[in-house]
Amino acid sequence: SKCRTGPLDLVFVIDSSRSVRPFEFETMRRFLVNIIRGLDIGPNATRVGVIQYSSQVQSVFPLGAFSRREDMERAIHAIVPLAQGTMTGLAIQYAMNVAFSVAEGARPSQARVPRVAVIVTDGRPQDRVTEVAAQARNRGIEIYAVGVQRADVGSLRAMASPPLDEHVFLVESFDLIQQFGFHFQGRLCAIDHCAEGIHGCEHLCIRSDGSYTCGCRKGYALHRDKRRCTVIDHCRFGNHSCQHECVSFPEGPRCRCRQGFDLQQDGRSCQARDYCNGVDHGCEFQCLSSGSSYRCICPEGRQLQADGKSCDRCRTGHVDLVLVIDGSKSVRPQNFELVKRFVNQIVDFLDVSPEGTRVGLVQYSSRVRTEFPLGRYGTADEVKQAVLAVEYMEKGTMTGLALRHLVEHSFSEAQGARPRAQNVPRVGLVFTDGRSQDDISVWAARAKEEGIIMYAVGVGKAVEEELREIASDPPEQHVSYSPDFSTMTHMLENLKVNICPEEGKGATELRSPCDCDSLVEFQGSALTALGNLEQKLVQLTARLEDLENQLANQK
Repeated sequence: SKCRTGPLDLVFVIDSSRSVRPFEFETMRRFLVNIIRGLDIGPNATRVGVIQYSSQVQSVFPLGAFSRREDMERAIHAIVPLAQGTMTGLAIQYAMNVAFSVAEGARPSQARVPRVAVIVTDGRPQDRVTEVAAQARNRGIEIYAVGVQRADVGSLRAMASPPLDEHVFLVESFDLIQQFGFHFQGRLCAIDHCAEGIHGCEHLCIRSDGSYTCGCRKGYALHRDKRRCTVIDHCRFGNHSCQHECVSFPEGPRCRCRQGFDLQQDGRSCQARDYCNGVDHGCEFQCLSSGSSYRCICPEGRQLQADGKSCDRCRTGHVDLVLVIDGSKSVRPQNFELVKRFVNQIVDFLDVSPEGTRVGLVQYSSRVRTEFPLGRYGTADEVKQAVLAVEYMEKGTMTGLALRHLVEHSFSEAQGARPRAQNVPRVGLVFTDGRSQDDISVWAARAKEEGIIMYAVGVGKAVEEELREIASDPPEQHVSYSPDFSTMTHMLENLKVNICPEEGKGATELRSPCDCDSLVEFQGSALTALGNLEQKLVQLTARLEDLENQLANQK
């Protein structure tokens, strides 16, 4: 819509100092073009002039230069910013004495054509503006002061005409300067922006004294850009009493339960969903509710069959093992090499193969990095070569972040872990030398809830409470500690016994200790071991007697 309210002499005074960056100046060009396109341009209608200023003042084109909008736009696109200081007072004086003179194309004062100056600046003036702005206003020039970003509000108020709330406009960035364009057009032309659909309001446009304001529907709040609407976050007030999660809706807060739980009638509390009681699960041994479904599990030493319900009697055991090593600054480079050697000693007693044990490696410090996933290497030699190639990260000790990565990523099928239906044990071994810089409790507990068998290996200043919190129960079998990096090898036997009961002789046969055959085999093994000890005791006794005889002869 064009302004057709009578003749007008309009001069834009634009700041092109060095603080206005090139892309911001381009936004100001578009702003000028958009304003001009909304005006009724002509010798007997609106005349437009543009001046730019920094440490000096330059006329881009005077009021009498152009009567066609296209010529003005071409001149605006050709402006080269001055990129110096910010002499706003000098620019106002130039506008008053030169730009609004009859010689420059302004209509004489007796013609009573309104004279309007729009000053656009992004900084604090480097000269005085109060006195010269007052002189300009006294000469009948109506001044609009538009400040962007770093503009000084006090200076804007000193320049603008009264009432200040209609002549001072401050926006956060050049991108938002178009807001002033809508306001300015409304002041000059009394355009019904709401009816014309040029308001930019997301929800509601509200007419207001020749201009407009934006409003929002119930349950929404107006964004600071005064255009968009955002849902009111009722949950942040903290009075929802939800047991699990609070979710904001326009009409108010609602409670929601985590997966595997049902919301109770009070609308706040949650109860675990027991799928095993609600369906004919057919599990041979035990049904376990899990998330939004259920799964069957088997006793230790027996594995779930392909039907997902029955358990086998005896089967070779395999493992998906992810080692999580501390690469923080406190470890130091030479000790990190010892850690890599220690990892490879663990690999040495594993039967590494795609069908047997799969190995993955994660390093952490202030961030977490998967060095190689479970599914990448199919032999022990490939794993060991990859371990030796790992580069030391340094920095912090975010053990909690590493545990989260282990739970959320390392044991996913995409990373090479075998499906849960195959019931392959998932084992996580966390190596650390100090106190974690973040919380470990949530993800340590989550790892065990996910069925991951957790081992914690501590060295030096590792904290026992944290090691026990990371490890599975009983901690005596799942926590290892060494006071020094050079003496870590003594922990290998403990890990060997627990991770690989047969000391790495390939596939391990897992038997129920209650089977009759297992009891007989255990009894035979125990008797053999006792016989060996008895023989060693006899040999030791004979040697002691020999030493006693030698001492007696020396006397």
